[in-house]
Amino acid sequence: MTDRNRMPRPVLAADIERLAPSAAEGEPFARLELAHATAAAVVAAGRGDTEPCDRMVRLAETVGLDTLAELWRGVSGDTLPGALWTLYLLRTWCTNHGDEVSRLYRAGRALAPVDEVVAGVHDDADPAAVASLADAVLTGVYDGDLAVALERGAAFFRVVAAGRDYLAGGGPEGAAEARRASRNRSCAESLTRAAKGWRAGTLR
Repeated sequence: MTDRNRMPRPVLAADIERLAPSAAEGEPFARLELAHATAAAVVAAGRGDTEPCDRMVRLAETVGLDTLAELWRGVSGDTLPGALWTLYLLRTWCTNHGDEVSRLYRAGRALAPVDEVVAGVHDDADPAAVASLADAVLTGVYDGDLAVALERGAAFFRVVAAGRDYLAGGGPEGAAEARRASRNRSCAESLTRAAKGWRAGTLR
């Protein structure tokens, strides 16, 4: 495909691709400041209608998940860049491993009925339904109540964690699954704190 035939990229996506190497090579404080600045720019662009919402939802596909990782991975999960990283990672997981996510979610939904309602996955919770949930959460970040979107993501992680606990067997694999469940709960707690921060006007 020639450059002439390439689809035009959003300006924001091009900026993110340009800035990501700087984040990887910079000093810790500079990397942290760049993470916060780019996350704020992404949210402002999405919520300010300067970028179409569907493009923002697909940002990880446009620029590459590794590019977002260079900018945002490693930042505290209860910050704006940390929360965005978690939600884009969730969407990638739901899109690429829908069968696994669906199995875990279905196993955990009866053990976390309140969180299941908050997450709002379609009743059959098949791979298409969990992928749709991940899209809806990111859409809510840019075209809805951002705090509610974060809380839906948190609830989803808690249901999945409950499913991991239920399905975990004994031995090394069971222990590994328990560790994954703990990481899922940690993601949920961080997203919940981020939602509170957004409502308080302190999230950055």
